Amino acid sequence: MDDLREKYLSLISEATDETSLENLRVQAVGKKGEISLQMRSLGKMSPEERQLAGPALNALKDEVNSALAARKCSLSDAALEERLKGEWLDVTLPGRGDRQGSIHPISQVWGEVTEIFADMGFSVAEGPQIESDWYNFDALNIPSHHPARAEMDTFYTYRHQDDDRPPHVLRTHTSPVQIRSMEKNGAPLRIICPGRVYRADYDQTHTPMFHQVEGLAVDTDITMANLKWCLEEFVKAFFEVDNVELRFRASHFPFTEPSAEVDIRCSWSGGQLKIGEGDDWMEILGSGMVHPKVLNAGGIDPEVYQGFAFGLGIDRIAMLKYGIPDLRAFFDSDLRWLRHYGFNALDKPGLVSGLSRS
Repeated sequence: MDDLREKYLSLISEATDETSLENLRVQAVGKKGEISLQMRSLGKMSPEERQLAGPALNALKDEVNSALAARKCSLSDAALEERLKGEWLDVTLPGRGDRQGSIHPISQVWGEVTEIFADMGFSVAEGPQIESDWYNFDALNIPSHHPARAEMDTFYTYRHQDDDRPPHVLRTHTSPVQIRSMEKNGAPLRIICPGRVYRADYDQTHTPMFHQVEGLAVDTDITMANLKWCLEEFVKAFFEVDNVELRFRASHFPFTEPSAEVDIRCSWSGGQLKIGEGDDWMEILGSGMVHPKVLNAGGIDPEVYQGFAFGLGIDRIAMLKYGIPDLRAFFDSDLRWLRHYGFNALDKPGLVSGLSRS
């Protein structure tokens, strides 16, 4: 029995890992281990022999189990110590700050535009992004042969050949919201309609989905002079300049008459755009007086009321104001780009606090 004690205590002390330690446990006190087999043989002994051998075997078993537990704890401590050496950490180093999200430039400019026109008394109107062709085209005096109604320019939704509902499209502008607002609210009316629009185009300055804001003012004494003042005040507030010069060029839009494209005086110096100075002109939006047929479609009498309308791309004016070269980058979800061009969260644009702090 002393031989067993010395044998297993020696082997346990020399064990170098938990696997070999488990093998020793099985050899010594497992179901078929040496100590377990000797304990089973107690039944074959005489009472006198059993009285001497029983306590000795129990003591040996307890001693071996204690040695196994102690060695296992020692090996675990040694393994932890070795792992901590490889995972050493200087607790005196400063902690890593949490990365903060940022406001996307489109969301920021959307807020800036809304804030400016809200100060002029315009409210925000919204509408569905899937429209019937009547709201998207017919009500806006766009004839059936107009190129904008071709499938190469417009996304039409699938329609079964037996479906008697009118064709539906992904809206190509937010003008249908103007018709819906006139139908619902009548005149007088002063709204802006920001939102997503869709056209089948994709290059450096065009994407299949982009953002647009349109404005509409309807009253009994609206003139082009009101339109000019409104756009001048918007451009000065948005680009944060004291003076600005606009040029109205005669154009044609089916939904306005007369129609005008609006250019802004600017200069390009060292690759940097400066608004309100210089000898160059840059087109920024389309505008005009609302066509009588459009007023009629909205349920408003054109003999009593007149109105002006305008539309501009939110993505494009964001590119101009913040020097963003490629429209496609707006939709790439590149975190590096967002950290560079994004705005501080909760930094809400306001005419008093400032529009474009970043």
